[in-house]
Amino acid sequence: MTGRKHVLSILVENKPGVLTRIAGLFARRGFNIDTLTVGPTDDEHISRVTLTVDGALHPIDQVTKQLHKLINVLKIRDLEPDDTVARELALFKVAADGAARAEVLQICEIFRGKVVDVGKRSIIIEVTGTTDKVAAFERMVRSFGLIEMMRTGEIAIARGRAET
Repeated sequence: MTGRKHVLSILVENKPGVLTRIAGLFARRGFNIDTLTVGPTDDEHISRVTLTVDGALHPIDQVTKQLHKLINVLKIRDLEPDDTVARELALFKVAADGAARAEVLQICEIFRGKVVDVGKRSIIIEVTGTTDKVAAFERMVRSFGLIEMMRTGEIAIARGRAET
């Protein structure tokens, strides 16, 4: 990333094609979406799209104005990093046999990771936290033999009583 990361929280009607229109709008404007997470809200008719983009290459305000024009978009917030709690979930499959297993488990404990599967020659670890924490864990276990990893992308919620 080259500039300020924008975390957009977008409330949308839970209807087919809405996500395609949102992603298309960013693509047409030359934005690369860094992470994209979609899930239900407390209302089954409404979904929340949490989207992270690099705002340095293009002004974000033009895209948000166009997002507002999309018929199924209900609300958009560009979340301020200092006023936001953001988390990511990741699964890491790490080669771990013999002496390396104890070391990997120790790193897992330091990062408050959770072992979710153990095989003869590998371990699957779940890590939840900030994007930086997940990246730091990845750096630590990569040397043991990172077989595979999956990251969800960020979800974020505004601090305080105001609704995100």
